[in-house]
Amino acid sequence: MQIYSVGGSVRDELLGLPIVDRDYVVVGASPQDMLARGFRAVGKDFPVFLHPQTQEEYALARTERKTGHGYRGFMVHAAPEVTLAEDLARRDLTINAMARAEDGSLIDPYNGSADLAARVLRHVGPAFHEDPVRVLRVARFASRLPGFSVAPETMALMRTMVADGEVDHLVPERVWQELARGLMEAQPSRMFEVLRQCGALERILPELDRLFGVPQRAECHPEVDSGVHVMIVVDLSARRGCGLAVRWAALLHDLGKGTTPDTDLPRHPGHEARSAGLVDGVCSRLRVPAECRDLALLVARYHGEVHRAGELDAAAIVGLLEKVDALRRPGRFEQLLEACACDFNGRLGWLDVAYRVPEVLRQALAAMRGVDAAALARGCPSPTAIAARLHEVRVSAVETSLRVMAR
Repeated sequence: MQIYSVGGSVRDELLGLPIVDRDYVVVGASPQDMLARGFRAVGKDFPVFLHPQTQEEYALARTERKTGHGYRGFMVHAAPEVTLAEDLARRDLTINAMARAEDGSLIDPYNGSADLAARVLRHVGPAFHEDPVRVLRVARFASRLPGFSVAPETMALMRTMVADGEVDHLVPERVWQELARGLMEAQPSRMFEVLRQCGALERILPELDRLFGVPQRAECHPEVDSGVHVMIVVDLSARRGCGLAVRWAALLHDLGKGTTPDTDLPRHPGHEARSAGLVDGVCSRLRVPAECRDLALLVARYHGEVHRAGELDAAAIVGLLEKVDALRRPGRFEQLLEACACDFNGRLGWLDVAYRVPEVLRQALAAMRGVDAAALARGCPSPTAIAARLHEVRVSAVETSLRVMAR
């Protein structure tokens, strides 16, 4: 039995990056051998075991044979005679197909270290074509390692996979998983750039793909292109360390601009409502978690009103804060402001432009919180009267807040 550290830990060590976890491949062992040594079996699709002390994952060396469409369409063969080179051959990229032996020596049969030095994402071999998830993984690695380029032959193979319809067989949960991981990387726009280049974005997120080439008013958006704007916004959300829900909302906030009639361009009247409808469809199709879906819907529908908050009167501000449920969901309200700030500053040359809206809305919300709803309720004869009186007093409180801020 030989044990090797493989994949991401070897790659990140060579890149000088922190190693989050390690994966191990075991050569020359059977499931019975692993169980006899105290390992616990956990793999459903192929033999994976947890170490009895460290709880790290150890997988038996295996090969795979394509039996159908999608990433589940494989037959796995794990046996003591499977070699390390055979196991590494089924991996996606050369930089992920290296191993460290127990004596520290590097095993690199597919020249992954050379591709690391050249900063190239290159597929290992023909097996890449068999798993459409690898298209998403290459794009995700482009966002994680933004200085790396995709090898021309790998991009050509990805285009072939898209043309062959392999990407159409991806299950929604796996698409979301890879998109979410890519959004949390250093430069998320690289993921979508690579997906566009190979044609996969049109299949996976056509609502986003059609934003590219759609013009906006140059005086408001010097970058002009709607798709370019969204990429600037999502990268800014990454630089500011925003959470996944904010980054997802940043990605989808302007989808409605892709459906603006040509006669209205470069303006986009009503795009917020159209965006919200498209966001709802995307999130349903990809089975996006509720937290990400709900924030994306809010940002899509209300980012225009939020941006105009400095021009609104007290009644309109109270109405906006009520619509976004700011009193009951203050945490989500802060996420809304984060996303809107990225949208505002995510324009060519606007990075350092001051965005005062969050201060205005936070002060208004604080004024609304200062209203004693229980005391008001005691003096009103009906729920309708209570609601009307509460709204009136809140508007008055916000008016006072706005006057104080204007001094």
